[in-house]
Amino acid sequence: MLRATAIIPAGQWPAGSATGRITLAFEDRFRRRVRMRSDDGIEFLLDLPEARLLEEGDALRLEDGRLIEVRAAAEDLVEIKVPTGANLACYAWHLGNRHLPAAIEADRILIRDDHVIVDMLRRLGAVVRAVRLPFRPEGGAYGQHNHDPSQHHRHDHDHDHDHGQHGHRHDH
Repeated sequence: MLRATAIIPAGQWPAGSATGRITLAFEDRFRRRVRMRSDDGIEFLLDLPEARLLEEGDALRLEDGRLIEVRAAAEDLVEIKVPTGANLACYAWHLGNRHLPAAIEADRILIRDDHVIVDMLRRLGAVVRAVRLPFRPEGGAYGQHNHDPSQHHRHDHDHDHDHGQHGHRHDH
């Protein structure tokens, strides 16, 4: 089977030179080794040395030299906005505290739909509505791109949180 062994970042390959296109949801864009089929039927094996997030506009180089352009699929998301006088950073903090992948923009935050989180945000006063857009979450503090896209509001991993000077701490 034909293999794709390299990712060429968006903007670093000649526009119009791709021979195919693959449209993937966020969860399908974080891969290392998986069989894929482009939108126009080219079958190949993505075979990378480590799992990487495929970004909108990246190209996958097939071993025969052809390029497959990566497109981010529109997904069911939730748009979070602030009412007048509120602070978007507060909502971002609550989402970050739950380790949720989020796309943070100047006037809104986008997350995948999760009824528990949506209910919490509404109780905090957020303006929340369903949207359908490509999901491009932030990469994380250490350059990771939310390495577990399926991780929603669970806390089943080992780490602790230190809440500063108050001496309050809890372990997960």
